[in-house]
Amino acid sequence: MSWTIAPEPPDSPVAAALWRAYYTEVSDRWYLLHEGRRTDPGELERGIAAQSGGDLVPPRGLLLVARYAGEPAGSAGVRLLDDSTAELTRVFLHEGMRGRGGAALLVRAAEDAARASGAARMILDTRGDLVEARALYARLGYAETEPHNADPYAEHWFAKELGRPAARRRLTRPA
Repeated sequence: MSWTIAPEPPDSPVAAALWRAYYTEVSDRWYLLHEGRRTDPGELERGIAAQSGGDLVPPRGLLLVARYAGEPAGSAGVRLLDDSTAELTRVFLHEGMRGRGGAALLVRAAEDAARASGAARMILDTRGDLVEARALYARLGYAETEPHNADPYAEHWFAKELGRPAARRRLTRPA
């Protein structure tokens, strides 16, 4: 069994299913922690629809999908914020796929895509209850920083220098 990671259009059925799984998990975790309940189905549908991933398309963004043994297992998004900074977003693996190295591969692939587009730095935000994510980012060399956005759900902000950018090229998906 092996991992593959490749760009995916954010409006594909695979990407939509992964976004739904990601959003459902992080929303339910927040509501269970703060209100002792799962996300209201109507609120869940509105939240999923409100964030289509349309900004994760070339030339300023990219959505990567990880497959394990050919089956969609997770995703990560990259969006260029300026000429030297990229943001890592939507890092997710289905629960049954965790612990197999896929998350680190996804993050590294996102870093490679950001670097190839000219970014020298990657930033991200996450929540305090997403302890697995915070541990992953720390393990991969991300350092906690001051807030870089005002997202009401962000509680921890991270950054990583990606090294010298490669010759700039657009974020692209394969033909």
